[in-house]
Amino acid sequence: MGISRLPVCPECLASAEPIHAEFSCASCRTPFLSAYPLDERGLCALCRMGLEGYDAVYAYGSFEGPLRQLIHLLKFQGVKPLARPLGKLAMSALPREQQFDQIVPMPLHWRRRWKRGFNQAELLAREVARCWGVPVRNAVRRRKFTTPQTGLTNAKRRANVTGAFAVRRGTHLDGARILLVDDVITTGATASACAAALKRAGAAHVTVLALARTDRRTVLSFLEDRRSALKAAAAGVAV
Repeated sequence: MGISRLPVCPECLASAEPIHAEFSCASCRTPFLSAYPLDERGLCALCRMGLEGYDAVYAYGSFEGPLRQLIHLLKFQGVKPLARPLGKLAMSALPREQQFDQIVPMPLHWRRRWKRGFNQAELLAREVARCWGVPVRNAVRRRKFTTPQTGLTNAKRRANVTGAFAVRRGTHLDGARILLVDDVITTGATASACAAALKRAGAAHVTVLALARTDRRTVLSFLEDRRSALKAAAAGVAV
């Protein structure tokens, strides 16, 4: 289906801009306001401690503005034809020299999939696979119905997804390089838990590809501005 037949205009698709960061983790590519959180290898604290189950993360843009609206159209309004152009956007964030044996979509719990009618990550994964020439395999199932991660602390997010994923019976991934595809990555707790399950089944390398990621720089900038405004107000300075 061509873009001209989509319920959004080409200008709206073009307005979904890629993420730009002067400072980011060399492994998970989380963007930061400065180089302070990174060590001499360019790794953030979580990656230094080995708390991530994946080996690398790539994401196209920030989960805000037009891109957020497009994802919501796909995910919650069921505009499935958007998966093709959005999948191409996600794929553009992935270095072409990367090689993978299989592409695995982030699974939904059966209750959530039944209610939604489809898995948006699988739609994106199939578009990436079509362009990349690598087979899609639903190798992982979500065996635990987890509560939404929104509003949870990092520690509670990780506890929420502990034991949530299992590789399907009969799946052998000995030495495989896996591309795990999702629509949005926030703290990475869900992707990490799923990647860990793939590695327990024998995967040698797991790269996560997301269409968008939560940009904590925006939140931190807001908090800094808010703190400055509160200090100024307390001092009786007009803001």
